Amino acid sequence: MTPLWGPAALGAKRDAVRQHQARFAAQRERWIAGNAYFYNQVKRILRFIIEPGKRVLNLRCQTGFLLDALAPARGVGIEVSREMTAIAQQKFPQHEFLTADPEDLALNETFDYILFDNVSDTVDVQRAFTQLQRVAEPHTRLVIYTYNHLWEPILTLAERLRLKMPLPEQNWLSEDDLRNLLELAGWQWLRTYRIVLFPKWIPLLSWFMNRVLAKLPGLNRLCMINVLVARPAPQPVAPQSVSVSVIIPCKNEAGNIEPAVRRIPQMGRHTEIIFCDDKSTDGTADEVRRMQREHPDKDIKLVPGPGICKAQNVWTGFRAATGDILMILDADLTVMPEELPYFFDAIVTGKGEFINGSRMVYPMQQQAMKFTNMLGNKFFSLVFAYLLDQRIRDTLCGTKVLWRRDWHRLEKLLGTWGVEDRWGDYEELFGAAKLHLRIIDLPVHYQERIYGTTKMVKVFHNGLRMLRMCLACFRKLKLGY
Repeated sequence: MTPLWGPAALGAKRDAVRQHQARFAAQRERWIAGNAYFYNQVKRILRFIIEPGKRVLNLRCQTGFLLDALAPARGVGIEVSREMTAIAQQKFPQHEFLTADPEDLALNETFDYILFDNVSDTVDVQRAFTQLQRVAEPHTRLVIYTYNHLWEPILTLAERLRLKMPLPEQNWLSEDDLRNLLELAGWQWLRTYRIVLFPKWIPLLSWFMNRVLAKLPGLNRLCMINVLVARPAPQPVAPQSVSVSVIIPCKNEAGNIEPAVRRIPQMGRHTEIIFCDDKSTDGTADEVRRMQREHPDKDIKLVPGPGICKAQNVWTGFRAATGDILMILDADLTVMPEELPYFFDAIVTGKGEFINGSRMVYPMQQQAMKFTNMLGNKFFSLVFAYLLDQRIRDTLCGTKVLWRRDWHRLEKLLGTWGVEDRWGDYEELFGAAKLHLRIIDLPVHYQERIYGTTKMVKVFHNGLRMLRMCLACFRKLKLGY
């Protein structure tokens, strides 16, 4: 037989994968049931990553069991064999299932999440990733579920022992291979989850290995499954096409109102300044009203705060905001308002989706931050590096910037961490990480306050509360899958 060359050889490989899927389609449910513990672990991580009630596209969906487990508002499954697609459609008629190769999608809609299973037997992975750009929006997240290539000999042995369904010829792509292919195809890698050190159920042993050992740095590299999360490579947004809301939570900051109004620059198409007065007793609200009268050319709003804590005051401002971009600026003005355009540029150019101010880069003025506060901040930055799998140099800087559309998603997570965050910084960072927003640090110059006194008192008490928040985050972000 004459060997095939060029594109014909790739076509023959696609046919082989299709025939393999058709041959095992009727048996697939039996293999899934025989490895129920393993697939429950997979469902657990996918439900952790993918929000329910969203539009989900599942490439290489098999019999549709993973797509259905995600409870999508709109679910579309793609498989290469008609036999597998027919089974999926019969089993889950509430979703739509189509027969196509991943490299040749012909869909005229977009999705919030794209789940790509069986990427290792896809013939042209780069082409498939590139095609997915057509069904993605800037907020779309691509989730790739694949085997760790280190497990190749173990899985080959399991096939021979009939412990798992045989696979067609695999690419056995490493995580670095996939990250490189994503970048070539116009995607930006965000995070990799690693799960399943022991794929079979043995009481206590399986729990200990998969819920404890698999979470430890280093050991997690040996896990059987890698789940990569990526976003479309960011495209800059025209600065004049977006509006900005600067939210200023304030309590007894009357002397800082006029400097804030004077120093906050105009950004984007329109900038509104929202003062959230948290039941001040020094005339802060009256000072805001005076600024409204003296600066009718500026969009200055006064919003009454609930008088509970800073976090609730900030959320009140967010809910009142109308801008596309939300910025938090503390009323003490220890972060210079003149540096807000740096945050604006970072978010409109797509460098990040959650811009976190960092006071720990440039030298501070002598009295800007107490020594105990600085030590606590450095400690919690190390804790966050483990919890979020990325470096956050300053966890308590009040200046944070995000898109209002992402705030609406983040708002649903408020109060779900088990501990009240009275400052709001941790809930914002934890929520952004849970939603897989790209978080970046932006250095700011931190200065002494000129008027008023700091609200960050009871350092030890607040430190304990923050530690409890971190423990709650550990349970949710590390043990939650």
